[in-house]
Amino acid sequence: MAWEHRLSLRGENTALAIAQSYGMPDIVARVLAGRGIELEEAKRFLDPTIRDLLPDPLTLTDMEAAGDRIVQAILRKERVAVFGDYDVDGAVSSALLKIFLRHYGVEADVYIPDRIFEGYGPNPAAMRELVQRGARLIITADCGTNSAPSIAAGREAGADVVVLDHHQVGGPLPDVPVVNPNREDDLSGQGHLCAAGVVFLTLVQVARVLRQRLPGTPQPDLLSMLDLVALATVCDVVPLIGVNRAFVVKGLMAARQMRRPGLAALARVSRIGEPLNCYHLGFLLGPRINAGGRIGNAALGSTLLAATAPEEADTIAETLDRLNLERQAMEAEMLAQARAEADAELLRGEGPAVLVTASDRWHPGIVGLIAARLKEHARRPAFAIHFDVNGVGTGSGRSIPGFDLGRMVRAAVDQGLLVKGGGHAMAAGITVERAKLGELRGFFEERAGVEVRNLRSSESLKIDAALSADGANFSLLDALEAAGPYGSGHASPMLVLPRHKLADAKVVGNGHIRAELRSMTGARLQGMAFRAAESDLGQFLMANRGREIHVAGGLSSNFWNGSKSIQFKITDAAASR
Repeated sequence: MAWEHRLSLRGENTALAIAQSYGMPDIVARVLAGRGIELEEAKRFLDPTIRDLLPDPLTLTDMEAAGDRIVQAILRKERVAVFGDYDVDGAVSSALLKIFLRHYGVEADVYIPDRIFEGYGPNPAAMRELVQRGARLIITADCGTNSAPSIAAGREAGADVVVLDHHQVGGPLPDVPVVNPNREDDLSGQGHLCAAGVVFLTLVQVARVLRQRLPGTPQPDLLSMLDLVALATVCDVVPLIGVNRAFVVKGLMAARQMRRPGLAALARVSRIGEPLNCYHLGFLLGPRINAGGRIGNAALGSTLLAATAPEEADTIAETLDRLNLERQAMEAEMLAQARAEADAELLRGEGPAVLVTASDRWHPGIVGLIAARLKEHARRPAFAIHFDVNGVGTGSGRSIPGFDLGRMVRAAVDQGLLVKGGGHAMAAGITVERAKLGELRGFFEERAGVEVRNLRSSESLKIDAALSADGANFSLLDALEAAGPYGSGHASPMLVLPRHKLADAKVVGNGHIRAELRSMTGARLQGMAFRAAESDLGQFLMANRGREIHVAGGLSSNFWNGSKSIQFKITDAAASR
């Protein structure tokens, strides 16, 4: 992959102006300028606040009607049910609603569908069951936008329904209040929110009305809920722009206080010995919450996050940790099979623009993880599908930046190639009959071939700045972290260590490569190339021990046995000529 400077000439001038005006390191100024931050925005960007960035909830279509119906349920002490999704965003969204309603003396019945037997989103039988349990209001969280028939079933059974969601619209909207910034008639400009962000805005609106309707009643501490909103925002990989950035920055501050029993218990079983950061949310806590929905009890994550008793939280967290270990073992076996199938396809010239792998033996709860790994491996959109005994496949897809996977899946539904399907730009779920798999592959190739190949051919590693091991210190790392959090829509700084000697490289842990890098003055910096042992990068590092090379990657902290050190996460490397 080619390396190229991220900054244009104009960007270079902006970076210089930011560095001189605010006295910040040149590298940090270049990072800000490279992400479109102008001189006058820089100071405010480094300190995002909820007060400045939180939009008025009423700018979202149907918010007033949705908020008023929830207010009515609280004032009347009605039975409320929350129908959530089985991923982290759904678990958080459901927990937020339960915690908020509990504050006003309303106990919500949270229902998370079984991923395998019920699938995603509301289904008529479950909606009727919730009404039979006494629900007068059903709130769907992280689902419901594309479930008009199921929501109609709930209404016919006797309940009102409010939809709080963020998924793209794939058909007629339900005839109920639907708060979704991605519906076509929503002009709020908040389409980057995850479902938990939509729920949080809804709770802000409900609390605002209740302050007027229940004067003197203690108000819930909404800011304390940002630890959960941050967790969902990171795990759902939505762009870290606008209020999402404030959600994560302020949410991490709340999470680090470890006042929520569920998060504290998860951190303990995850053996996190440092202040929580985005990596912990996305790669340690999130997968454990997801493990319940993938191969266990789908409601465990939501129950954990809403728990008030430390003992209950500890028990659930230990269960999720065990399920996550089982999930990892299953994933490793499935991934080996999927990669073998994918590699056979890739040997045929350029291979397909969209990888589609399938098996009768895979666990349907893990196919999304397999798709994500295949996408990384082959650098193209990828699907993994599990077929049941009836020849019906349940699959998940993951995309590359720039290609809207959800739109392609909806087009396949319109063409009659899928039983159902939906999602968003970067991820989608599908149900397909085995007999139509070949036709579906052809449709994907026809629809995506040119666009994906153009995206792949123009791929490059955008470099923010050059650095020497001599300058890799905690002061610089702290300044770079202040310009975060980094993630979707706000890329991590990509730095280059030019002409550094690769003093040593060896395989450690689960296929990682640890490298010792030395500058021309002899300064040392430990490098880590994660999961790289079998990759081209890993082979390059092992073959170039003792030589000078260029290394691209980013700075991070490494906590080990109570000590903290600087580490360089290696993304790519090249020969020094």
